[in-house]
Amino acid sequence: MQKFKNLSRKKKIRYSILSVLIFYLVYVIISATIPFANPPEVSEEFKHSFNLNDFYSDTISVDRAAVVETSQDALDVRIHMINQAKEKIAISSFSIKHDRSCKEIASVLLDAANRGVTVQILVDGITGYIDMGSDPIYYALGTHENVEIRYYNMLNLLKPWTANGRLHDKYFIIDDSLLLLGGRNISNYFLGEYNTDVLSYDRDILVYNTAAGTSKKDESVLSQVWSYFETIWNDKMSKPVFDRVPMYKKNKVSQAYETLGSIYQDLKKSQPQLFTEVDYVPLTVPTNKISLITNPIHIMAKEPHIWYQMAELMKNAKKRVYIQSPYAVLDSTMYKDMKEISNKVPDFRMLINSTAGGDNVMASSDYTFNKPKVIKTGVQIYEFQGEHSMHDKSVLIDDDISMIGSFNVDMRSAYLDTEVMLVVHGTEFNKQLESYMYAMQDKSLPVREDGSYGTNGNVIPLEISTGKKMLYNVTSVVFQLFRYLL
Repeated sequence: MQKFKNLSRKKKIRYSILSVLIFYLVYVIISATIPFANPPEVSEEFKHSFNLNDFYSDTISVDRAAVVETSQDALDVRIHMINQAKEKIAISSFSIKHDRSCKEIASVLLDAANRGVTVQILVDGITGYIDMGSDPIYYALGTHENVEIRYYNMLNLLKPWTANGRLHDKYFIIDDSLLLLGGRNISNYFLGEYNTDVLSYDRDILVYNTAAGTSKKDESVLSQVWSYFETIWNDKMSKPVFDRVPMYKKNKVSQAYETLGSIYQDLKKSQPQLFTEVDYVPLTVPTNKISLITNPIHIMAKEPHIWYQMAELMKNAKKRVYIQSPYAVLDSTMYKDMKEISNKVPDFRMLINSTAGGDNVMASSDYTFNKPKVIKTGVQIYEFQGEHSMHDKSVLIDDDISMIGSFNVDMRSAYLDTEVMLVVHGTEFNKQLESYMYAMQDKSLPVREDGSYGTNGNVIPLEISTGKKMLYNVTSVVFQLFRYLL
């Protein structure tokens, strides 16, 4: 204390500022990690409410479905769906950027709003702030009388734990007739072919409600997704943004209106097929039932509702379970479930990215460290060796249950993020999804019990760079301290 009194005034100020910064850093580390270190288990009440029979039906449902596999189809379908809207559109996304595909989608959304369609756009607060920033195209949309944009859980620097409650849902809903749900964010990385050098493989499910406009419309899974969207949209954590144009941006927003109008006209000329009425029946297959499963929507550590339901469905399989996920970051509960599935199901496989090809450093680091534990669960692992990183999230169970959505097989999806998955009962859809998953397996290599690769035709393993190797040697160990946040 005497030493501090003897310091000059400038040094005292510097010392005080440094002390405050150190205190804040410690506060951030503790409050952003400790509350999530011991994630909750699924409550007995939730377990008792779960019934396997709820996911099955003996009759054909009002919902038809199709897999949307390629990046170009994914962009085209989104644009076409928006152009079909008559009354309302809801969009939820973890990330929306401001590249070409985003501007094309914004242009058709603006046109929909101009013709009287109500548009609601919900985005994760942190990625929204980073990716959308203050781009004038979003002010052009957000200030339209028929459009509202909200961020879910905007970061509060005084409450660092808020950084962990993220909106990871990705879907489009059009009126009561069309739903597109999957793993794709809104950017060139996932949509279109504007940047084929930097691209991610992903997958959506398109659902067409054949009963839209009739008394049976609410029998569709769309009613479940609409209800879920409205719940999170109206939650206290969802706040309006882009609803007022700052004075210094007014000229840029006016220019953005013109730009979006020009893009819209270019699209109509170059791709007129995206602006015509289409019969979705021949483009889809029948299903017996489609169900929505979700995580809790609060921002703290969550009960793993989706993982519990997925695991129970997989444990009920008679012949096969095939998981596709970009990552595999498991905790003790998930390891236990995987072992139980392996013991019960003759054919249990999981397709994930190789550490050489994956685009998530944290997940690849954890897999580098825990790969032997994943192998010991008994699942036959395949590592993808394709040209781009893989972001698909899908499951096949026997020949009649399929799942597609936003859920990664990792602890963040299980315990931290909002997530959505559709569970589809139907043999035709299962067969369609199977063809795409096995096509990706054809570009993958099986992992042996010792961690080395087996063979698969002419597939050649990707080479991991020296830089990545050096990085993973360090991060694979360091990240074990807070792997429950990965």
